Amino acid sequence: MISVIAHRGASAARPENTVDAFREARRLGADAVELDARRTSDDQLVVLHDALLPDGRPLFRTPLRELPPSVPRLGEALDACDGMWVNVEIKNSIEDPDFDPGDGIVDLVVTELAARATPERWLISSFRAETLDRCRVLAPDIRTAWLVREADDAVVEHCVRAGHAAAHPWVGTLTADHVRRCHDAGLVVNTWTCNESGRMRELVAAGVDGICTDVPDVLVEVLADGRRR
Repeated sequence: MISVIAHRGASAARPENTVDAFREARRLGADAVELDARRTSDDQLVVLHDALLPDGRPLFRTPLRELPPSVPRLGEALDACDGMWVNVEIKNSIEDPDFDPGDGIVDLVVTELAARATPERWLISSFRAETLDRCRVLAPDIRTAWLVREADDAVVEHCVRAGHAAAHPWVGTLTADHVRRCHDAGLVVNTWTCNESGRMRELVAAGVDGICTDVPDVLVEVLADGRRR
């Protein structure tokens, strides 16, 4: 069964990474939501893709009380995703102004998720391998996935060695052979981000486990059409 993963919620229909986008994803039939976690100056977790707010202020220098109401707290976002599983992408890039080499954000995210006592609902992903390593240490019962450009042999080997449950390669590089090699190694393959129905059908044929998309309703229809044939 292929998971329909709503990228930042139903982000083609509603503003991305908002409560409305997450609720709309559920209404459109998504199985899961992918969202982005960052922290404020007062160490509150919020859902925002960029390190800067729309007005240009750095998020990590801004307290929660000064954020626009459209930026949800992580807990509020998780509540809005009731009935779906959630891919929490931890943002901690060395290129961003809020980069933290100590990965303190991991402690905050793990605490939030662990308090909900439903580890099967969560999947933590990141482009930064060290961030995921800390997740494995602090919360080995929560699944992790490495976000990569391409699921080559080195990525597969690292995921297996580090204990990750999944590889998350970019749709532009993913092939059926990549999927097969991941599956042979026991890894789930969720790809990002596909919005074209033709490419969705190719990915289904390749055997992917999940497709992250801005248009979950389109993917739902593609999967339904495949079952009718």
